[in-house]
Amino acid sequence: MTRPLPTVTPNTWEFLRDPMIAPTGFREYDARWKYPDEINLPGITALGLGLGTQIRAHGIDPVIAVGNDYRDYSLAIKNALILGLMQAGIHVKDIGPCLSPMAYFAQFHLDAPAVAMVTASHNPNGWTGVKMGFERPLTHGPDEMAELRDIVLEGRGQPHEGGGYEFVDGVREAYLDDLAGDFRMTRKLRVVCATGNGTASAFAPELFERIGVEVIPSHNRLDYTFPHYNPNPEAMEMLHDMAATVRATDADFALGFDGDGDRCGVVDDEGEEIFADKVGVILARDLSALYPNAIFVADVKSTGLFASDPVLRRNGAKADYWKTGHSHMKRRVKQLGALAGFEKSGHYFFAEPVGRGYDCGLRAAVEICKLMDRNPSMSMSDQRRALPQTWSTPTMSPYCADTEKYSVLKRIVARLVAMQEAGETVAGRPIAEVVTVNGARVILDNGSWGLVRASSNTPNLVVVCESGESEAEMRAIFADIDAVIRTEPGVGAYDQTI
Repeated sequence: MTRPLPTVTPNTWEFLRDPMIAPTGFREYDARWKYPDEINLPGITALGLGLGTQIRAHGIDPVIAVGNDYRDYSLAIKNALILGLMQAGIHVKDIGPCLSPMAYFAQFHLDAPAVAMVTASHNPNGWTGVKMGFERPLTHGPDEMAELRDIVLEGRGQPHEGGGYEFVDGVREAYLDDLAGDFRMTRKLRVVCATGNGTASAFAPELFERIGVEVIPSHNRLDYTFPHYNPNPEAMEMLHDMAATVRATDADFALGFDGDGDRCGVVDDEGEEIFADKVGVILARDLSALYPNAIFVADVKSTGLFASDPVLRRNGAKADYWKTGHSHMKRRVKQLGALAGFEKSGHYFFAEPVGRGYDCGLRAAVEICKLMDRNPSMSMSDQRRALPQTWSTPTMSPYCADTEKYSVLKRIVARLVAMQEAGETVAGRPIAEVVTVNGARVILDNGSWGLVRASSNTPNLVVVCESGESEAEMRAIFADIDAVIRTEPGVGAYDQTI
């Protein structure tokens, strides 16, 4: 295998022949590139050869389930990846267009040890990538991604005999059967199903109908141009659209899904957007009553309520705050034997006996419907108001180049740690602790906090703040954290702000 080049001139003979892979596409827990600016089809084939080589090097049975999301170029990307996997002697089980969690499900359903899902996840069109793994239900984390990067970029992919291909039909139906099980609603629910014309459009409405939920459609026609908005239930644009539909239809709540269906967003019956970490606390309250003394993992962007909520404490629940990222969270849930993991971005990880441990937006939707069925006298807004009140920002992402963001973050973290050591304040309050497991989570003496970390997927930093006192304090925390961020000239404008 020849070493891929970091750049090849488009519209040349070489671009159709020589593998091009920008090294920055190998991220902490998956691979993402702008296509075809940062990777070409020969580069994708080189990635497949490298992944196949890695599978064999780990002594894993050379069988892989492969799928793709619903974008106009994803099939071409998948076919190029399959070519490389087959060159490496891997038997490919192609499950067709699918959601990421359907690909993870296929590992179990088809007894395939490895998975590769071609998806740009919630990134806008123009991006592509691969989510992959070979230790179900886990996906590649930093160590596996670094190993794969080196195999691919150093040209160490090894052709091997024995590669094969089969198209496997029926996995979609088996996946939906698995999600629905024998559950059927006993209360009437009218739910806005928001899919942003993305891949979940082919799954979510049918699933809701199966479990007895009345579907109020919202952009459920498959259209990979995403004519209304990019499907991302962490983005206020999608949440606002969901809220408007709830108000216009008098729905019980709205559930929205991202481009590859591994995340779920919630808007209640009053049109209030409930960030996913708060939905996680609502779910954890319900599940901890059914499974006392359960462990719940929350990512560092999430609300402090997992640790402080009196209902969770009363039910013996234990909170563990961990690194943001679907691979980090899956691994931590498995490591601790946790019942579930929750990310502010909308990834939910339900382990046995609720789920299989991987993130699935549709599984989260079913569990939310089950929660509402177990609490027939409560609306979704009742569930929201039952939580202790906090004020939190959306996830805000200022631009910072992929080549600079980790060094920029290192300096910002050092400044925040130095502020604590010097006895300086944030929002006028002493800093009790700076947790540096994933960026810096600056915790004040009253439990309010602000976080800055580097995005693993895009050229951005990530900022989230929460106050248990007031909106004014939340805004003051953000102002003070942002003032530190602004000492770095390489940090640009926010995608959204308060």
